[in-house]
Amino acid sequence: MNDSDEGSRSPARTGARAEAGDVHDLVGTVLELEIGPVAHGGWCVAHHGGKVVFVRHTLPGERVRAHVVEETARLLRADAIEVLAASPDRVTPPCPFAGPGRCGGCDWQHATLPAQRRLKAAVVEDQLRRIAGIERSVEVEALPIPAGHDETPAEDADDGLGWRTRVQFAVRRDGAIGFRRHRSHDIEPVDECLIAHPEVERLGIERRRWPGAARVEGIASAATGDRVVAVSGRGARTRVRVPRLAAAVRVLHGDPRPGPGLPYVREVAAGRTWQVSGAGFWQVHPGAAQALADAVLTGLAPRTDESVLDLYCGVGLFLGALADSAGPYAALVGVEENALAVRDARHNLRDLPNALVEQGRVDEVLGRLDQADLVVLDPPRAGVGADVVRQVAGLAGRAIAYVSCDPATLARDLGYFAEHGWELTGLRAFDAFPMTHHVECVAILHPAGLPG
Repeated sequence: MNDSDEGSRSPARTGARAEAGDVHDLVGTVLELEIGPVAHGGWCVAHHGGKVVFVRHTLPGERVRAHVVEETARLLRADAIEVLAASPDRVTPPCPFAGPGRCGGCDWQHATLPAQRRLKAAVVEDQLRRIAGIERSVEVEALPIPAGHDETPAEDADDGLGWRTRVQFAVRRDGAIGFRRHRSHDIEPVDECLIAHPEVERLGIERRRWPGAARVEGIASAATGDRVVAVSGRGARTRVRVPRLAAAVRVLHGDPRPGPGLPYVREVAAGRTWQVSGAGFWQVHPGAAQALADAVLTGLAPRTDESVLDLYCGVGLFLGALADSAGPYAALVGVEENALAVRDARHNLRDLPNALVEQGRVDEVLGRLDQADLVVLDPPRAGVGADVVRQVAGLAGRAIAYVSCDPATLARDLGYFAEHGWELTGLRAFDAFPMTHHVECVAILHPAGLPG
């Protein structure tokens, strides 16, 4: 997933009156609801008065009392505030800031981890079926947390906590720091984030005041111990005075520009060390980059001298992972729009004379590229869309790997690929974001009717 907004636990979004035909008769009321299946986005589905009700903080099969927070002509949104009949998968959320009206970052803290993964698998299956017409059984695989840079063994317990190595905090005008509430600009102050990696928590960001700041991102490499704090002020000319933190860290102010002295962290995956400058994109779960690289490598099974095209390549992870199998004479081409990521990718792949990284928008660069035996797509959450699919379908030779953090846009794009003669031949899903509704998928496609 090449998705810069994954640095944020809870994207700011105004609640409620976004759809045409809004009505408000039930907002603020409490309904007793029988909860049905899971829906994409951390909701479960119920029904009331002929309308669909999307309910948070509940689980399939439960009966709850739910507070209605939004109403449109077509649907209701509600928060479960009392559980009348609980699912056997329900647990007490470990975080004191989780729950109705609180932090919007975690969707499933009230469910066991096995249940969370079953829910995510059901969502992926549903999106594939409804949007792309693909019937497929899905298993969401757990990701281990590797041993730390100081040789500390990984935790044996799979508790879904302590994994997030990049955490974006919002800041109130009084300097208090926290996370956005669900579908709201309001900020829930916190003094600790339980899903944040210990290397991030070691900085003590939440226990400081940040006057003048609008956003603070804590970044830590679990593999090397490198740390960066990226700070954005409330105005273009505002330079925030960073408080004294509890551990050594490099500080990045405002929008980064390529140049010497720019803070970066070093990450380790696929047998290489990767430089990631500023607040650039890298998978937030310590085990995700390696797992995704392995899934792409296994799914594509590159042959010697096969050319590779890596679109939305970021700092070059998949080009580097495929390079050894493709060999020293295979053409390796990456395309990335972000200038800092391009600089990092060129640095990271500098030992590969057959690797070329081009800067530009994928939809604009594709028209001047040659065909490639293998194509990797790792787009933002919005996916690639019909035009890019059309161009990729015409350029790709033997196989395509599509890495996605959104099953809805993945399913949409798989439908487009099917229209151009490509079929889904393999799919793996990973729990790269425990406690949230997010899930990472790697889809493998081949020309329809041909063996891989």
